[in-house]
Amino acid sequence: MAETKHITTPLTEEVSRTLRAGDSVLITGKIYSARDAAHKVMTEALARGEELPIDWHDKIVYYLGPSPAKPGDPIGAAGPTTSGRMDAYTPTMLDQGIKGMIGKGSRSKEVVESMKKNGVTYFAAVGGAASLIAKSIKKYEVIAYGDLGPEALAELTVEDFPAIVVIDSEGNDFYKLGQEPYRQED
Repeated sequence: MAETKHITTPLTEEVSRTLRAGDSVLITGKIYSARDAAHKVMTEALARGEELPIDWHDKIVYYLGPSPAKPGDPIGAAGPTTSGRMDAYTPTMLDQGIKGMIGKGSRSKEVVESMKKNGVTYFAAVGGAASLIAKSIKKYEVIAYGDLGPEALAELTVEDFPAIVVIDSEGNDFYKLGQEPYRQED
């Protein structure tokens, strides 16, 4: 069994390039949530030459759909949403300096090529474990696009946030590599 790697944000390209498909990680520090609606607004703003609400350099974006928090909790259930919904916007956003993405599901060929070019790691959070994941989130604060509700851009303070490297900065895909030993030759 491989050792779990501990990552502290910001996630630099140097650290991102040390991670390999299949690595288990625990992330501590600041990560940022944004889904397709926020990605659309940001890519449109960039196309107009406008500044974004945050500098994405060395940041991790979590494709999160939070549920309302119970009294005293920073967030409700905090599971990943399907990453492919962001694929149309991802290459543009990776060019802004993002070094890590957290979600679930596969990514397009264009996204993987942009990851390799930009030294980016794609992590999976376990779907169905939203309540467990929420325990690692110590603070949740909307910082832009509050009108988008749960799709707003938010800053999360996390401690030992559990994830798995699905696609590393070299384009190795754990979803595919993990199936190799079980494939039958014809």
